[in-house]
Amino acid sequence: MSDSAAHPAGAVRAARAVRADRAFEPLAFAARAALPLALLLWLLSLRSVDLDRMGDLGLLQVLPALYWVAVGVLTAGFTLAVADRRTGTGWLVGYLLGLIAMIHSTPAVLYSELRYSWAWKHIAVIDAVLNHGGSVPHAADLAIYNQWPGFFQLNALLLRATGLHSALGYAAWTPPVVNALLLAPLLLVYRSVSRDRRLVWGGVWIFYSCSWVGQDYFSPQAFAFLLYVVVLALVFRQLSAGSGRPAAGRVWTPGRLLPVLVLQAAIVSSHQLTPLMMVTALAALSLPRANRRVTVPPLLGAVLLMLLWDATVARPYITANLHSFGTALLSPDGNAVAGIAGLGAAAPGQVVVDWIDRGLTATVVLLALLCFVRRPWVRRSGIPLIAASPLPLLVANSYGGEMIFRVYLFALPGSAFLIAALILQPGPRARLREAGAFVLALALLGGLFFGYYGKELMNRFTPGEVSAAGYVTATAPAGSTVVALTGNVPGFYQDYDRHVLIQLSQESDDVTTLLVRDPLAGLELAVGDQVRTGYLLLSRGQAAECYLTGVLPADTMARLQAAVAGAPGFTEVYRDPDAVVYRFGPTGVGG
Repeated sequence: MSDSAAHPAGAVRAARAVRADRAFEPLAFAARAALPLALLLWLLSLRSVDLDRMGDLGLLQVLPALYWVAVGVLTAGFTLAVADRRTGTGWLVGYLLGLIAMIHSTPAVLYSELRYSWAWKHIAVIDAVLNHGGSVPHAADLAIYNQWPGFFQLNALLLRATGLHSALGYAAWTPPVVNALLLAPLLLVYRSVSRDRRLVWGGVWIFYSCSWVGQDYFSPQAFAFLLYVVVLALVFRQLSAGSGRPAAGRVWTPGRLLPVLVLQAAIVSSHQLTPLMMVTALAALSLPRANRRVTVPPLLGAVLLMLLWDATVARPYITANLHSFGTALLSPDGNAVAGIAGLGAAAPGQVVVDWIDRGLTATVVLLALLCFVRRPWVRRSGIPLIAASPLPLLVANSYGGEMIFRVYLFALPGSAFLIAALILQPGPRARLREAGAFVLALALLGGLFFGYYGKELMNRFTPGEVSAAGYVTATAPAGSTVVALTGNVPGFYQDYDRHVLIQLSQESDDVTTLLVRDPLAGLELAVGDQVRTGYLLLSRGQAAECYLTGVLPADTMARLQAAVAGAPGFTEVYRDPDAVVYRFGPTGVGG
């Protein structure tokens, strides 16, 4: 007699399971087919993008409907794949890499030039390191790069080893590469806390869907943040390795602790803020007594390395800024709100973008808090601790108005998992939960696209802008004064040690006030009367920055160009539809 005949109830359950498997076959097929379909739609959508139509909403205004269909198909496919256990890990990795490509590779594919003026600045610093034997000469406002040189020295070493002439060849692909490299440590952190594939993979998807801050470009902070998450992953792995074992089984071996210390040393030597975030995270993880055998050794290592670095290599910067550090500590309320005010002068579209950024940030925080209340089991993990660990720095320093954004970024690895634990928790009405997760995933992605793509009018540079800056670099004699309205110029810092650089928007209030009232008089006041040879570089990106951010009135560049074009002593030496360069001398400005 068969088992099913002997146990009718078991036979019924088996029959239901077979029917369920057959019912899910179309869903399983859809979970696999959606990925290649979404990628195909994405690539097709990029053929019809007209970048010149961008306005104050950036890429959002020019990406075709097919692009957004591709994003929707990818999100739907991932929602099905993560719920269907027959869909293997390789498919889930493919979906996440597809999401990274759609978000972070799109600008690299569409733009002919490197994105972000800060990335161009870092290229110039690396070139200076190569040209001057490892240091940043005549640093002035670039002195900080001599005191946290790890990222620049590593790139210089890579260029020497490969024979490449400049990091410009690969810098544009930093965002997709950095985000792809984040995938493994994020998975390791989440798998150390839960074996539920929906929570683990869903948490990673939410991380990428909410990471709107844009600190993944070619920069020390992107490099240091990647290493920070790797350190967290190694510590969480060590914590989970001792689960259910005697405490002695969780002691660090030299072979496991050494990589952590090496990564910490790279972080400490590359970026001034990330070491503090690392210390607060490890300190938070050390609050439960049971964790301390694992967390205290790397915590002590991080503290000692940071203090040693700050007392030696970074001492000039620390000493010069002690007063501002002290002032910031005495105004915690101002630090906490710095960076979220001052929308009055921004373009209308930017006001919308900034409010959506705030809404996305508030949503992430509220959902993470709700998970902490509704899911008691997460309180026994270290996830809430790393989500909350950056908060002390929010009230300690404004970090030039950016601290609130950095706190959000460093809290996001923990917050993303908490959101996944809230919305993907096993239980009744699983299909309803999955539908809700799909809707929430689309909403979070929508917020990300506003924050990440909304400023592309100023982040994107044209070949004409690059050529204009290259012309100045190639022709300006050593000792020349190079003037720009703002710093949003590709290559403005190239060969900076040979020139005097002036950004009018960063000059004193007296200069900017006069510049707005009388552009030529403001230029004369900023430059002075000691100029032998000067170059004024005006470009599309500078006008875009004034318009989007309100750093200067939107018509400032047009008015300055009109004033200079009719003034004696100014000679137009380069013109492109997107840029113009004027040469002037003692008989021009200040003459």
